[in-house]
This record gives sequence, C-alpha cells and structure tokens, in this order.
Amino acid sequence: MELRNLHALKETYSSEGILICFAGPFSHSIIEELGNAVKRYLEAEQMTKASLMDVFSVFIEQTQNVRNYAEQMAGAGNREMDFNSGIVVIGKNGDRYEVSSGNIVARTDIRDAVARLDTLKGLDKQGLKAAYKEQMRKEPRPGKGAGLGLIDMSRRTSQPLEYCITEIDGRYSFFSLKAIL
Repeated sequence: MELRNLHALKETYSSEGILICFAGPFSHSIIEELGNAVKRYLEAEQMTKASLMDVFSVFIEQTQNVRNYAEQMAGAGNREMDFNSGIVVIGKNGDRYEVSSGNIVARTDIRDAVARLDTLKGLDKQGLKAAYKEQMRKEPRPGKGAGLGLIDMSRRTSQPLEYCITEIDGRYSFFSLKAIL
C-alpha cells in the first residue's frame, strides 16, 4: 500500500463514521487487547455504562464468533481458506453505535446462521427473552457452544441484526454481520 493512501483510508473511515477497525487474525490475546482498547475508547466517549456494556458485549461476541469458527474449521482439518482472518468495525451513525464483523465461511454453514438470524428478526423483545431462556435450558451444541450469542446480541440491539453474504467461490462466502445499538 502506498503511503499516500493512508490519508484516503482515514478520510473513508471518517466519512463512514468508523471509530475502530481491525482486520487480521483473531487470536484470544488479540481479542483481549482489542477489547481493552475498545473499552477505553468507549469510556472516553462518555457513554452511559449500559450503552458501553452493550457495545462492548456485542464486539466481544462478534470477535469470538470469528475466532471460534476459525478454530472449528481448523479442527476439522480445513486449511483451504484463511478462516482466522476477519474484520471487526465499530462505528457511529448519529446517536447509534454499529458493530460489524465479517469472515470467510463455508457456504454450507451459512444456511444455519441465516435461518437463526431470520428467526430472531421476527421476534420482539419478549420473544427474544423467551428464546434466550429456552436456549439456556438446552444442552450446549458440541463444538458450537450454548448458542446464546446471536440471541444475546439481538436482545441488546435497537434493530434486528443485519447480515450480508458475498460469494467468494462455489464453496465459500464472506459473511458480514451488523448490530445497531
């Protein structure tokens, strides 16, 4: 990348309301360090404690989803794509914060995520609370955790979670998720 392109990149970030962006591998230590930086940044924004915790929690959930998926794919022996490399962005649009993430996902795995997201979109706050309680009673899914992450994010947002799927090839897509708080 040419050095002069940094100015253009900064201008793009500013015009898009991007406050924080990280693209690269999502290791546990990177998530922890990014989390600390995000928390300090949000505290400097003088947000309410509740809003800060919502944004921070969604950020952590999204980055852990990227990392957990990468670990799942590595555990299955899939080395075709760089599943561990993703992106997370925190931005501000008016008085709302947006937390977005994206990573490469096998197209066969996207169907399940989309089905869950579409189901959650149809639920109001009471329905999300009931879904959360119901999921808490279920046994954790092997290799996939308790399945509470998307429900918890949906409960914290002011609008339903949004997603976008960009096809890479016949087997893989780039899956992007956005939470507006």
